[in-house]
Amino acid sequence: MEEKLQSLVKEVETTLRPYFDEIEHNALIAQERVLDAFHKVKISEADLVGTTGYGYDDMGRDHLEEVYTEVFRAEDSLVRPQIISGTHAITIALNSQLKHGEELLYITGTPYDTLLEVIGVNGNGIGSFIEQGIQYNEVPLKDNDIDIEAVLNKINDKTKVIAIQRSKGYSSRPSLTIKQIECAITRIK
Repeated sequence: MEEKLQSLVKEVETTLRPYFDEIEHNALIAQERVLDAFHKVKISEADLVGTTGYGYDDMGRDHLEEVYTEVFRAEDSLVRPQIISGTHAITIALNSQLKHGEELLYITGTPYDTLLEVIGVNGNGIGSFIEQGIQYNEVPLKDNDIDIEAVLNKINDKTKVIAIQRSKGYSSRPSLTIKQIECAITRIK
């Protein structure tokens, strides 16, 4: 019995080895990217020293945000412990872009339920985008893809932000691919 079990374990390990090797390879690439960012930003021991908590001239925080910017190949980053969830981060980003009279257009169907409360579609609406005079519109997916023609027809002079949700959220559809999103952005721009 013990030999059979050992044989089965070896067989399973052999079958899974290519997957583990790929995971390890990707982890090394990611680790190298992070280390390169640390070098580029010139992270030093001084960046690890405590601060007053007010955030004024907090070089450690500023350098941390530069590291994130490098690692994720972004234009800029905001990395704060006060941002408590993905919905909170999205809300901050959208609030920084939208004002009264402008429109948020979601082009991947209905967003997460928590974001619907922020928008004002669900919940009591207090403090929501709709209460602030920000209009909301959405374009449903067509055959699990962004309906670019419908999006182009919905865009108007009040449309300020076009939002894409890659994740399937709670729906049964597959998540959108980077290629699908890239194609939609290229066509819409």
